[in-house]
Amino acid sequence: MTTFPDNEPTISSRHIYSGRIIDVRVDTVRLQSGRESTREIVEHAPSICVVPVDADGNVLMVRQYRKPTDGFLLEVPAGGIDEGETPEEATRRELQEEIGHTADNLESLSAFWLAPGWCSEYMYAFLATGLKPAILDSDEDEFIEVVRLPLREVADAISRGEIQDAKSVASLLLAARALGSG
Repeated sequence: MTTFPDNEPTISSRHIYSGRIIDVRVDTVRLQSGRESTREIVEHAPSICVVPVDADGNVLMVRQYRKPTDGFLLEVPAGGIDEGETPEEATRRELQEEIGHTADNLESLSAFWLAPGWCSEYMYAFLATGLKPAILDSDEDEFIEVVRLPLREVADAISRGEIQDAKSVASLLLAARALGSG
């Protein structure tokens, strides 16, 4: 049976990039064997994603261009948690900024690491129901199209590759289960 160390003690850490959204560092760590290795880590603040479901059973999603994929993705609304905000407050703000609605009800679905092999981003996922129009100005660098997709069609859309974003896949399947549709 293999035993695993409690952790990989950091010997040194070197920041190599600081940006508006991410920072990048390289840590030198000590392995259980005593050898040293490096870990490249993208530091990212916590974030949220939300599955907004209207009274007709449609999910309000966003289609937007994502430069790393060089294409448009269909995603659930998501965004960062601002300094001093709770995940719930960030979710309500993002709903207004991205789809022009607020929600009477927010239900926590789960929380998860997005890419734990190289990134520190931890995301909180919510289900939003009781939607009502309420618009906040969107971020100036976001160009978003709101798309309504019947919740009952979500699993098929994922299987067909129409929804390829991991946070969206996970949160949509959790929401379908929470609503008894999956």
